[in-house]
Amino acid sequence: MNNKIIIFDTTLRDGEQSPGSSMNMEEKLQVAQQLKRLNVDIIEAGFPIASEGDFDAVKEIASNVKGITIAGLARTSRPDIERAYEALKPADSPRIHVFVATSDIHLKAKLKKTREEVISMTGEAVALAKRFVDDVEFSAEDATRSDPDYLVKVLQTAIDAGATTINIPDTVGYAIPEEFIRLIRHIKSHIKAPDSIVISVHCHNDLGLAVANSLAAVGEGARQVECTINGIGERAGNAAMEEIVMALKVRKDFFSFHTDIVSEQIYPSSRLLSQITGIAVQPNKAVVGANAFAHEAGIHQDGVLKEKLTYEIMTPQSIGLPSNMLVLGKHSGRHAFRDRLKALGYELTDIQVDKAFVVFKQIADKKKEVYDEDIEAIVADEVFKWAEKYRLESLNISSGTDMLPTATVRIKIDSNSVTESGQGDGPVDAVYKTIASITKTKSRLLRYQVNAITGGTDAQGEVMVRIEENGYTVSGTGSDTDIIVASAKAYINALNKLEHKKIKKIEGI
Repeated sequence: MNNKIIIFDTTLRDGEQSPGSSMNMEEKLQVAQQLKRLNVDIIEAGFPIASEGDFDAVKEIASNVKGITIAGLARTSRPDIERAYEALKPADSPRIHVFVATSDIHLKAKLKKTREEVISMTGEAVALAKRFVDDVEFSAEDATRSDPDYLVKVLQTAIDAGATTINIPDTVGYAIPEEFIRLIRHIKSHIKAPDSIVISVHCHNDLGLAVANSLAAVGEGARQVECTINGIGERAGNAAMEEIVMALKVRKDFFSFHTDIVSEQIYPSSRLLSQITGIAVQPNKAVVGANAFAHEAGIHQDGVLKEKLTYEIMTPQSIGLPSNMLVLGKHSGRHAFRDRLKALGYELTDIQVDKAFVVFKQIADKKKEVYDEDIEAIVADEVFKWAEKYRLESLNISSGTDMLPTATVRIKIDSNSVTESGQGDGPVDAVYKTIASITKTKSRLLRYQVNAITGGTDAQGEVMVRIEENGYTVSGTGSDTDIIVASAKAYINALNKLEHKKIKKIEGI
């Protein structure tokens, strides 16, 4: 039996469906290029028929990310499948991923189809996809709440029609590992398929069991795992790629399986996604959380100093996190700066490096030391951003214990500069009310979060906000050594994303 586990990354499809995680074209391509460096086997680039933007993103990734399988999602309908093929044409190795629900609750409430109709749809759709590409994956949505015997009939139909991979999704995170094992065992013992057919699993984390279920399925014979960076995805998210990969790597004695993932690219991938989406990783997150390699308890510190294995089952270097951060300062040159960018997983053009280097020097003049996290914030803030309708030009605050906080803000709107002053309950409130007045936004602030990127009183602060307007929810990030300026940048970043969504709506995409 093949002991390699195929890593199918769906960060750009299922992951992007997480509220506030939408990305623009440049950001999607940046993530896809990082996934290539991570050496995932398959990138699910999107759902081409969902929108023109999704179609364009899949096509752009298929055109520019070579030497890797690029997948596009499609329902069991001719327009979906044809649209997916059109987007995937430029790919070196295209895969059409066809899905349909198989649980009775989905058949009755959503599809309004009989079991026989779904079987017929499955066969026709997979056969059509097979006419376009050799590599066809079929997913039985809500498989874990489906009748196992009926599920086998649907999967057998897909295999007979030409599917090369059959995927068993725990769509709503309902399964318990023991019963998921039984389901995989039932499927394997009842389907008739050549050894080349790959069994895949796609688990959601509603009960916190996505990784456990995925690993349980691997032990039972699944050879492809569908997952996302940082475990992002709908509702409680998907199985976290980094947890699956490192569990297989650290516990080779138990699993005896391997992946081709370059694990040293895990941390750069995690940070890049957080910077782009504005969704911070919780400090106690496994593998990539800020506390994953931190030790505060005295007995733990003593143990680690004597022998790291006492409290660390993997090294920070194994996921690409240096134990000693490279510290850059105002005397550092462009060459050192570029080298560090590459080490962090950024492949920038000369123009982008020049732009980031100018800001780096400005921050280095304010701080004694500039850390990796500072550089990541610079790149996120200055290089990879949404097309800007609004740009912060200047900001001044008057605040204190005996006065009402007042903000004076100048924003460039397209090509015109607008200056206004406003007051609020605090300096951030004053700034946000003034920005809202200038931009005429009707959005609501849903979340405001401040993180110190590095330690010390001169630390660069990172602000993450989430805003909502007319059903659109977007996130924004901003960083600066002045937390009020960082707050303004984050709010304006979110407003630019909101404008981007409005434009796409107006254009019908």
